[in-house]
Amino acid sequence: MKNIFAYSLCNLLAIFSLGASGQEESSIATQLELGAIFTSGNTKNENVKYKVTVDWDQAEDWDYQFTSDGFRSSQDGISNAQRLYHTGSANYTTNPDSYIQGRIGYENDKFSGFDSQADITVNYGRNILQNRGNMALGLTAGFGVRRSETKLNTESVAIARLAANYNWNVSESADFIQDFSIETGSDSSIYRFETGIQTDILENLSLKFSVKVKHQTVVPISRKKTDTETAITLVLNF
Repeated sequence: MKNIFAYSLCNLLAIFSLGASGQEESSIATQLELGAIFTSGNTKNENVKYKVTVDWDQAEDWDYQFTSDGFRSSQDGISNAQRLYHTGSANYTTNPDSYIQGRIGYENDKFSGFDSQADITVNYGRNILQNRGNMALGLTAGFGVRRSETKLNTESVAIARLAANYNWNVSESADFIQDFSIETGSDSSIYRFETGIQTDILENLSLKFSVKVKHQTVVPISRKKTDTETAITLVLNF
Protein backbone atom coordinates (compact mmCIF):
# COMPACT_ATOMS: atom_id res chain seq x y z
CA MET A 1 0.00 0.00 0.00
CA LYS A 2 2.79 2.41 0.90
CA ASN A 3 4.44 1.73 -2.48
CA ILE A 4 1.17 2.34 -4.32
CA PHE A 5 0.59 5.58 -2.45
CA ALA A 6 4.16 6.75 -3.11
CA TYR A 7 3.80 5.90 -6.81
CA SER A 8 0.52 7.82 -7.03
CA LEU A 9 2.04 10.80 -5.22
CA CYS A 10 4.98 10.82 -7.65
CA ASN A 11 2.56 10.81 -10.59
CA LEU A 12 0.62 13.70 -9.09
CA LEU A 13 3.84 15.66 -8.56
CA ALA A 14 4.76 14.98 -12.17
CA ILE A 15 1.42 16.46 -13.24
CA PHE A 16 2.21 19.47 -11.06
CA SER A 17 5.53 19.97 -12.83
CA LEU A 18 3.99 19.69 -16.28
CA GLY A 19 1.30 22.17 -15.36
CA ALA A 20 3.85 24.60 -13.99
CA SER A 21 6.10 24.57 -17.04
CA GLY A 22 5.92 27.69 -19.14
CA GLN A 23 4.04 29.66 -16.47
CA GLU A 24 6.05 32.40 -14.83
CA GLU A 25 3.61 33.81 -12.31
CA SER A 26 2.36 31.72 -9.42
CA SER A 27 1.58 32.07 -5.74
CA ILE A 28 1.95 29.70 -2.80
CA ALA A 29 -0.08 30.05 0.39
CA THR A 30 0.60 27.91 3.47
CA GLN A 31 -1.63 27.48 6.50
CA LEU A 32 -0.42 25.82 9.71
CA GLU A 33 -2.96 24.76 12.33
CA LEU A 34 -1.83 23.56 15.75
CA GLY A 35 -3.43 22.63 19.06
CA ALA A 36 -1.90 20.85 22.05
CA ILE A 37 -2.75 19.92 25.65
CA PHE A 38 -0.17 18.53 28.10
CA THR A 39 -0.86 17.55 31.71
CA SER A 40 1.39 16.18 34.45
CA GLY A 41 1.06 15.10 38.06
CA ASN A 42 -1.27 12.23 38.94
CA THR A 43 -2.07 11.75 35.27
CA LYS A 44 0.23 12.47 32.34
CA ASN A 45 -1.70 13.34 29.21
CA GLU A 46 -0.54 14.51 25.80
CA ASN A 47 -2.94 15.60 23.07
CA VAL A 48 -1.51 17.09 19.88
CA LYS A 49 -3.36 18.09 16.72
CA TYR A 50 -1.93 19.64 13.58
CA LYS A 51 -2.94 20.43 10.02
CA VAL A 52 -0.83 21.80 7.19
CA THR A 53 -2.40 23.09 3.98
CA VAL A 54 -0.37 24.23 0.97
CA ASP A 55 -2.14 25.95 -1.95
CA TRP A 56 -0.14 26.49 -5.13
CA ASP A 57 -2.05 28.70 -7.55
CA GLN A 58 -0.65 28.97 -11.06
CA ALA A 59 -1.20 32.13 -13.08
CA GLU A 60 -3.29 30.44 -15.75
CA ASP A 61 -5.13 27.11 -15.66
CA TRP A 62 -3.63 25.00 -12.88
CA ASP A 63 -3.83 25.05 -9.11
CA TYR A 64 -2.77 22.42 -6.58
CA GLN A 65 -3.38 21.62 -2.93
CA PHE A 66 -1.73 19.35 -0.39
CA THR A 67 -3.00 18.78 3.16
CA SER A 68 -1.64 16.76 6.06
CA ASP A 69 -3.97 16.37 9.04
CA GLY A 70 -2.88 14.52 12.18
CA PHE A 71 -3.93 13.81 15.75
CA ARG A 72 -2.23 11.94 18.58
CA SER A 73 -3.34 11.31 22.16
CA SER A 74 -1.55 9.41 24.92
CA GLN A 75 -2.02 8.81 28.63
CA ASP A 76 0.85 7.89 30.94
CA GLY A 77 3.05 7.34 27.90
CA ILE A 78 0.63 4.88 26.23
CA SER A 79 -0.89 5.95 22.91
CA ASN A 80 -4.68 5.69 22.80
CA ALA A 81 -5.38 7.57 19.56
CA GLN A 82 -3.30 8.27 16.48
CA ARG A 83 -4.51 9.30 13.05
CA LEU A 84 -2.84 10.72 9.93
CA TYR A 85 -4.79 11.82 6.86
CA HIS A 86 -3.02 13.19 3.77
CA THR A 87 -4.59 14.45 0.54
CA GLY A 88 -3.24 15.91 -2.68
CA SER A 89 -5.13 17.36 -5.63
CA ALA A 90 -4.47 18.99 -9.00
CA ASN A 91 -7.18 21.17 -10.60
CA TYR A 92 -7.27 22.17 -14.25
CA THR A 93 -9.62 25.09 -14.94
CA THR A 94 -11.76 24.64 -18.04
CA ASN A 95 -13.74 27.88 -17.59
CA PRO A 96 -14.34 30.38 -14.72
CA ASP A 97 -16.98 28.07 -13.19
CA SER A 98 -15.66 24.55 -13.86
CA TYR A 99 -12.55 22.44 -13.47
CA ILE A 100 -11.24 18.87 -13.72
CA GLN A 101 -9.62 17.46 -10.59
CA GLY A 102 -7.23 14.60 -9.91
CA ARG A 103 -7.17 13.66 -6.22
CA ILE A 104 -5.43 11.16 -3.97
CA GLY A 105 -6.02 10.49 -0.27
CA TYR A 106 -4.25 8.32 2.30
CA GLU A 107 -5.32 7.62 5.89
CA ASN A 108 -3.51 5.73 8.64
CA ASP A 109 -5.63 5.43 11.78
CA LYS A 110 -3.88 3.26 14.35
CA PHE A 111 -7.08 2.33 16.20
CA SER A 112 -9.58 2.05 13.31
CA GLY A 113 -8.95 -1.63 12.58
CA PHE A 114 -7.47 -0.75 9.17
CA ASP A 115 -3.73 -0.67 8.58
CA SER A 116 -4.42 2.00 5.96
CA GLN A 117 -7.00 3.23 3.47
CA ALA A 118 -6.20 5.10 0.26
CA ASP A 119 -8.22 6.40 -2.68
CA ILE A 120 -7.55 7.85 -6.12
CA THR A 121 -10.32 9.70 -8.00
CA VAL A 122 -10.87 11.86 -11.06
CA ASN A 123 -13.57 14.46 -10.53
CA TYR A 124 -15.52 17.22 -12.23
CA GLY A 125 -15.74 20.38 -10.14
CA ARG A 126 -17.92 23.46 -10.30
CA ASN A 127 -17.77 26.76 -8.39
CA ILE A 128 -21.15 28.05 -7.22
CA LEU A 129 -22.14 31.42 -5.74
CA GLN A 130 -19.63 33.29 -7.90
CA ASN A 131 -21.80 36.40 -7.70
CA ARG A 132 -21.71 36.43 -3.88
CA GLY A 133 -18.68 38.32 -2.65
CA ASN A 134 -18.79 36.88 0.87
CA MET A 135 -19.60 33.26 0.02
CA ALA A 136 -18.00 30.43 -1.94
CA LEU A 137 -19.29 26.93 -2.68
CA GLY A 138 -17.35 24.26 -4.53
CA LEU A 139 -18.87 20.97 -5.66
CA THR A 140 -16.98 17.96 -7.04
CA ALA A 141 -18.16 14.56 -8.25
CA GLY A 142 -16.22 11.70 -9.77
CA PHE A 143 -15.08 8.09 -9.77
CA GLY A 144 -12.00 6.18 -8.73
CA VAL A 145 -10.61 3.33 -6.64
CA ARG A 146 -10.27 2.78 -2.88
CA ARG A 147 -7.83 0.31 -1.35
CA SER A 148 -8.27 -0.86 2.25
CA GLU A 149 -5.68 -2.89 4.15
CA THR A 150 -6.21 -4.88 7.35
CA LYS A 151 -4.04 -7.50 9.03
CA LEU A 152 -6.14 -10.20 7.38
CA ASN A 153 -6.61 -8.99 3.82
CA THR A 154 -6.35 -6.20 1.26
CA GLU A 155 -9.31 -5.12 -0.85
CA SER A 156 -9.65 -2.71 -3.77
CA VAL A 157 -13.06 -1.48 -4.94
CA ALA A 158 -14.40 1.09 -7.39
CA ILE A 159 -15.91 4.14 -5.69
CA ALA A 160 -17.97 7.21 -6.50
CA ARG A 161 -17.05 10.43 -4.70
CA LEU A 162 -19.12 13.54 -4.01
CA ALA A 163 -17.82 16.55 -2.07
CA ALA A 164 -18.92 20.07 -1.14
CA ASN A 165 -16.83 22.90 0.37
CA TYR A 166 -18.64 25.98 1.65
CA ASN A 167 -17.05 29.15 3.02
CA TRP A 168 -18.97 32.15 4.37
CA ASN A 169 -17.15 35.34 5.27
CA VAL A 170 -19.43 36.29 8.17
CA SER A 171 -17.56 39.50 8.94
CA GLU A 172 -14.22 41.15 8.24
CA SER A 173 -12.59 38.95 10.89
CA ALA A 174 -14.66 35.73 10.95
CA ASP A 175 -15.30 32.84 8.56
CA PHE A 176 -17.72 29.93 8.74
CA ILE A 177 -16.51 26.71 7.09
CA GLN A 178 -18.55 23.64 6.16
CA ASP A 179 -17.01 20.66 4.32
CA PHE A 180 -18.72 17.40 3.37
CA SER A 181 -17.71 14.34 1.35
CA ILE A 182 -18.97 10.85 0.67
CA GLU A 183 -17.03 8.00 -0.92
CA THR A 184 -19.22 5.01 -1.66
CA GLY A 185 -18.20 1.58 -2.90
CA SER A 186 -19.38 -2.03 -2.79
CA ASP A 187 -17.53 -2.67 0.50
CA SER A 188 -18.67 0.42 2.45
CA SER A 189 -19.33 4.14 2.33
CA ILE A 190 -17.25 6.79 4.11
CA TYR A 191 -18.83 10.10 5.16
CA ARG A 192 -16.76 13.04 6.36
CA PHE A 193 -18.12 16.30 7.84
CA GLU A 194 -16.29 19.34 9.16
CA THR A 195 -17.88 22.46 10.62
CA GLY A 196 -15.70 25.32 11.80
CA ILE A 197 -15.58 28.97 12.77
CA GLN A 198 -12.32 30.86 12.35
CA THR A 199 -11.72 34.32 13.86
CA ASP A 200 -8.74 36.60 13.23
CA ILE A 201 -6.60 37.56 16.21
CA LEU A 202 -3.71 39.25 14.41
CA GLU A 203 -2.94 39.86 10.75
CA ASN A 204 -1.70 36.31 10.11
CA LEU A 205 -2.96 34.55 13.23
CA SER A 206 -6.46 33.14 13.81
CA LEU A 207 -8.35 31.08 16.37
CA LYS A 208 -10.41 28.18 15.03
CA PHE A 209 -13.12 26.05 16.61
CA SER A 210 -13.98 22.92 14.60
CA VAL A 211 -15.97 19.70 14.81
CA LYS A 212 -15.10 16.77 12.53
CA VAL A 213 -17.10 13.59 12.05
CA LYS A 214 -16.12 10.47 10.09
CA HIS A 215 -18.65 7.67 9.61
CA GLN A 216 -17.91 4.40 7.79
CA THR A 217 -20.84 2.08 7.21
CA VAL A 218 -18.85 -1.18 7.46
CA VAL A 219 -15.84 -1.50 9.80
CA PRO A 220 -13.75 -4.35 11.27
CA ILE A 221 -15.27 -6.30 14.15
CA SER A 222 -15.29 -4.51 17.54
CA ARG A 223 -14.62 -1.11 15.94
CA LYS A 224 -17.04 1.81 16.07
CA LYS A 225 -18.45 3.25 12.85
CA THR A 226 -18.30 6.92 13.88
CA ASP A 227 -15.34 8.99 15.03
CA THR A 228 -15.67 12.62 16.16
CA GLU A 229 -13.05 15.26 16.84
CA THR A 230 -13.68 18.63 18.51
CA ALA A 231 -10.76 21.06 18.60
CA ILE A 232 -9.72 24.61 19.34
CA THR A 233 -6.55 25.48 17.42
CA LEU A 234 -4.36 28.39 16.43
CA VAL A 235 -4.01 28.98 12.68
CA LEU A 236 -0.97 30.69 11.16
CA ASN A 237 -1.08 31.90 7.54
CA PHE A 238 2.08 32.66 5.61
